[in-house]
Amino acid sequence: MNDRPTIAVIGGTGQEGGGIALRLAHAGYPIVIGSRDADKASDAAARLKEKAGGSVTGADNHAAVAQAQIVILAVPYQGQKATALALRDALQGKILVDATVPLVPPKVARVQLPEGGSAVALLQAELGAGVRVVSAFQNVSWNHLMDLDHAIDCDVLVCGDDGEACETVVGLVGAMGMRGLHAGPIANSAAAEALTSLLISINRRYKSPGSGIRITGVQAPAA
Repeated sequence: MNDRPTIAVIGGTGQEGGGIALRLAHAGYPIVIGSRDADKASDAAARLKEKAGGSVTGADNHAAVAQAQIVILAVPYQGQKATALALRDALQGKILVDATVPLVPPKVARVQLPEGGSAVALLQAELGAGVRVVSAFQNVSWNHLMDLDHAIDCDVLVCGDDGEACETVVGLVGAMGMRGLHAGPIANSAAAEALTSLLISINRRYKSPGSGIRITGVQAPAA
């Protein structure tokens, strides 16, 4: 019997969310893909299940969150706040892992943080203390996440004000085959969010399918 927590991935029909869902499903976590369109979510879930095996189902966003103990938000920045606030009641008491990056097209290779610094920290303030928001996955390429044969040479910065929630997310990262590092309070998410634009710029300059970051000099547990 699988005693691992069920994880809802809101935005799991997209590239980044789909990659995160795929890796977690492959690691044995029950996954529910969330979308505003339940049929679209079910179609995406079927494709991911075929690749990863395990339990992958689809539902509308509210139904997906209701089934889960942990929720991952992987939607474009423009939809982050509205999507999360619409789910505020269902998110109470749960861990919300926010992978949002404040990219502002067309200049996505330029750092454009919102007023106040971190998009994820601002969301924590909006949702209140009843939702345990953790920032993670901003600097991992979806290309690599989607390729289960690819060993991801990248660390994941995990920021949050709830230490227990952060430790849970570090464990998820390890199960996905990467190393998660505690990177301080939720306000520090601003650094991870800004790094994404730097990595996009590097990818373009050096024609890379997905550069990442590695923190040296730290003897943290590896995956």
